[in-house]
Amino acid sequence: MNRDLSQTDEAVSEPDDFLNLLISQIGSSGKIEVARDKVSEPVIRSWCDAMSESNPLYINRDVANESKHNGIIAPPAMLQVWTMSGLHLGSQFQRNTEDSPSAEVYQLLDEAGFTGVVATNAIYHYDKVIKPGDLISGSQKLLDVSEQKATAIGVGHFVTTETIYSDASGEQVGSMEFRVLKFRPGTGKKNEQSPKKPPRPKPASNISTDWFWDACNNKELRIQSCEDCANLQHPPAVRCLSCGSDSLSSVIASGRGLLHSWAIAHYPQVPAFDYPLIVGLVELEEGVRLVSNITGIQTEDLEIGMPLEVDWLDVDNEFILHQFKPTQSEKQKSKSDSDATDNNKYQVSNSDQNDLETQIAKELDLNDIQIGDELPVSLVPITTLLIVSTALATRDYQDVHHDPKAAQSKGMPDIFMNILTSAGIVSRWINDWAGSETDWKSIDLKLGAPNHPGDTMTLSGSVTDMNKNGNQVSLDIAFTGKNSRGMHVAGTAEILLPEISEED
Repeated sequence: MNRDLSQTDEAVSEPDDFLNLLISQIGSSGKIEVARDKVSEPVIRSWCDAMSESNPLYINRDVANESKHNGIIAPPAMLQVWTMSGLHLGSQFQRNTEDSPSAEVYQLLDEAGFTGVVATNAIYHYDKVIKPGDLISGSQKLLDVSEQKATAIGVGHFVTTETIYSDASGEQVGSMEFRVLKFRPGTGKKNEQSPKKPPRPKPASNISTDWFWDACNNKELRIQSCEDCANLQHPPAVRCLSCGSDSLSSVIASGRGLLHSWAIAHYPQVPAFDYPLIVGLVELEEGVRLVSNITGIQTEDLEIGMPLEVDWLDVDNEFILHQFKPTQSEKQKSKSDSDATDNNKYQVSNSDQNDLETQIAKELDLNDIQIGDELPVSLVPITTLLIVSTALATRDYQDVHHDPKAAQSKGMPDIFMNILTSAGIVSRWINDWAGSETDWKSIDLKLGAPNHPGDTMTLSGSVTDMNKNGNQVSLDIAFTGKNSRGMHVAGTAEILLPEISEED
């Protein structure tokens, strides 16, 4: 699944009467659906916790009260969350046809064997900030049902809807154009390929190296050390290679280092590994070098001397291996000192948050922003916890996001991230760069290869357009999120930076 699901093959023929029945539903609208509950701070906090979102305007009353919004606001990426159905009330794919005009189409497709479902596109427009106490409603319209298509994951139909969201006064707060693929499980091109990947082989060990691999299973990277001369050495030996002593112990390494060299394995291919396989020689901060796989980066982006950090690979819950992933470049590190885009941002105390946001605003000076500016690269580990917790936080109870067997029955190898989470993570990343008081206008996402547990998504992007109106700057940002299977998400976002006074 290494391509955008919207990139389909030729249309696949099917009975005209069935297609006409589907098409006859286009243009139908459902009744206005009012959220069961008002927007609330606890729900916002739960969403922020799951997304690792620390924007103080969402969670810190003291900071939010001093902002232009005069209080807590909901993350724009939560627009769809407020009208999502409860666990026992049915999902967007199970609602009464009066409420959701797409429900009848989904039912018809289910009955015809198109039981698999995956979101492929979402376009959100934000017209007004949403605050605690608002009561959100949504009205859905069916925009389109495609003819039968052959895609990478299965033969199916694309179904496109538009939902208009309003507050209790009837004022529009946003809109969403949403596209899903309803497909027949087992008809995808991946299913035509080879059998299940064999398990990864366990590294060979002996009495001299058992301690090293045991430490890895505890997520400790240890280096052999001499108790007599303090020499550090790797790989482990039976004697100190410096003084010859057999009094050996070990120290815990920092897990940080530089890429000294690398090779890319293409052939012969071992079925248990993904290719191209990057094998790197990593020079640790402690001065020794070790061979390890390099992950979380495209081969064309490798550079001698690039900073790396250890990244643990849990192999089928049987053993843990060390591998290394890129840290931020020195340029990105200097930038993150002020905009807090690295993970340490999430450790900032509430008392320091106001100063932090001031630094962010000053960093993005109007005169410094240029078309082509790159956002700091962000590595997002994809874990089961992330997929499940964010699905719950977005009130998406589809079983494919938490039940591996259900996901497999619908044509997927494992549970996968929902599109609301993809939108939330991208929004968080852009917010980290642009600052907490950024106003969101829109975000357009197109999904490709799913995010499954055990993978890493690499986010990158750049400024593609900008417009200045006094001290107000509007930016267009193009972004991509890649995993080991290919492109997970690609799209664009439009934001308004906070006004910055000339003396700043």
